[in-house]
Amino acid sequence: MELAVLAQIGAVCVLGAMSPGPSLAVVLRNTVAGGRLRGVMTGLGHGIGFFFYALLAVSGLAAAMDAGDAAARALQWGGAAVLVWLGWQFLRSDGVVADEHDSGGREGFVAGFLVAFLNPKILAFFVAVFSQFIEPGLPPGDRLAVALLAGTIDASWYMLVATAIAGTPLLDALRRHAQGIDRAVGSVLLLLAGALLLSLA
Repeated sequence: MELAVLAQIGAVCVLGAMSPGPSLAVVLRNTVAGGRLRGVMTGLGHGIGFFFYALLAVSGLAAAMDAGDAAARALQWGGAAVLVWLGWQFLRSDGVVADEHDSGGREGFVAGFLVAFLNPKILAFFVAVFSQFIEPGLPPGDRLAVALLAGTIDASWYMLVATAIAGTPLLDALRRHAQGIDRAVGSVLLLLAGALLLSLA
């Protein structure tokens, strides 16, 4: 896979990771409840759960692409539709971070993994985004590289939140600009959808 394609995937994953939501709420809560180490482990667990979802999505898409042009085009149209829906949801967001309850005694790593792995919206996000970049016959090594990139970006962002942002004035600044971040992500997703629709038309 070309580096330019990986860079595009990486850019979308960075924007997605930065968007406030339940995952950020869990990382922040665990950091406050158990210190930065627990917050870092939450971020690491979330990144690993994110990696597994990414690998599942990219492998399934590659297999469907191999089924033929009709399947590939159907996936691209479906991916464009999901991108429009996700973009619209981000644009409509009020930027409020949900207050997720972290039950007592739960390890940060497990909490981070579960909030990623049990979130079907993450799989929908991957299917929508990856369908624009995955080509038929994608080698297993490339599939793994895409999944590792997504998981690494996700874990790195949440670990950064736990170590450098939580407990500082930057946290308040992030919350104040949460709506702007959501709108930026929504705009990028809609631009991707528009570009895809133009190419399909």
